[in-house]
Amino acid sequence: MALSRRALLIAGAAGLFARGSFARDVTYPPPAREAMLPVPGGRVYVRANGDLKGPRAPLVMIHGGPGGTHTSMLDALALADERAVILYDQLDSGRSDWPQDPANWRVARFVDELEAVRRGLGVERWHVCGISWGGTIALEYAARQPAALASVVLGGPLIATKAWLADADALRATLPQSARDTLVACEGTAPPAATVCDAATEVFYRHFNRREEAPVAMRAAARAEGNRGFNKRLYETMWGRSEFVSTGSLRDYDGTPLLAKLDARRTLFMVGQYDEARPVTALEFARRVPGGAEVAVIPGAAHGTLSDRPVETIGVLRGWLRRHDTIGL
Repeated sequence: MALSRRALLIAGAAGLFARGSFARDVTYPPPAREAMLPVPGGRVYVRANGDLKGPRAPLVMIHGGPGGTHTSMLDALALADERAVILYDQLDSGRSDWPQDPANWRVARFVDELEAVRRGLGVERWHVCGISWGGTIALEYAARQPAALASVVLGGPLIATKAWLADADALRATLPQSARDTLVACEGTAPPAATVCDAATEVFYRHFNRREEAPVAMRAAARAEGNRGFNKRLYETMWGRSEFVSTGSLRDYDGTPLLAKLDARRTLFMVGQYDEARPVTALEFARRVPGGAEVAVIPGAAHGTLSDRPVETIGVLRGWLRRHDTIGL
C-alpha cells in the first residue's frame, strides 16, 4: 500500500468520525457471564456480554499497563449489541489473582494468557483489540498467526520501546517550557520533590494520555469491591516510573520484526490525534506490514481513545469488525 493510500485512510476517518459531543453520564450493563479462568501462573477475571456463539465473531479487548484493568475498556461494551465483547484483567491486575511473582511478568506469558482466555470461553474465532501495552500482547499474538484470529486492532500500541520514547521526547518538546524544564530536572541526580515531578508529569498526561475525565460509572467500577485496581509494582517492574521513562524489563523491547508476520488485510492501527503513540509513527509501523496495514486516527483523542472519544472510537471499531468478520472463512 502506498503512503498516499494510508494518508487517505486517515483523512477519511477524520471526516467520517468528526469530533462531536458525547454524554459521559453513561451506564454499563452488568456482565452476562463472569469467570475466573485458569491461565499460566494463576487465574484471571473475565467478563462477557453478548452471545459468544453468535453469528458475528466476538471481540476481546486487552487493557494497557502493564498493570491496568479492564475498567478502562468498558465503553467497548457498546459493541455487544451485535457481537459478544470480552473483557479481562491480566494476572496481577484488577479482579484477577495477584500472585505477585515477577517470573510471570514476561511478554510471552501474557500472550499465552490471552490464548488461555479464548480456550476457557470456548471461542473458536475472535477479533483481538489491544490498547497501549495491550497492543504489544495483540501484536505478539497476531504474529503467531493463530487460526482463531479474525482480525487484530493495535490501539496506540507499544511496538518498540525505542520508538515509544522517541515519540515521548518529541511530544514533551511541545509542552510549556516550565513543564519541560521540570521533567528534565526530575530525571536528574537531584530531582525536585515528588509532588513537583508528579504535577509536571500530569501536564504531559493531560495533553497526550487522557484529555477527558473518566465517566462516573467507570470510576465506580474501578472502586467496586473485589477490584484491586492498578498494580504499580507490576508497571514499574516491566516499564518504569512514567510513560516517558523506561527502566524495566521492557526497556529494550522491540516487536518491529513481528510486523512482517502480520496479515495486512486483518490489521488495523488505531491511534488518537494527540496520542503518545504518534500517528506518524503508526504510519511507519503500518508500512512495515507486508502490503501495508490500515491506520485510523481518532480526532480529538489522546492515547485513551475510548475514554476521550468513545463514540468515534466505537464507530471505527464497529465498521472494521463488520468488514472483517468473514475474511479467511
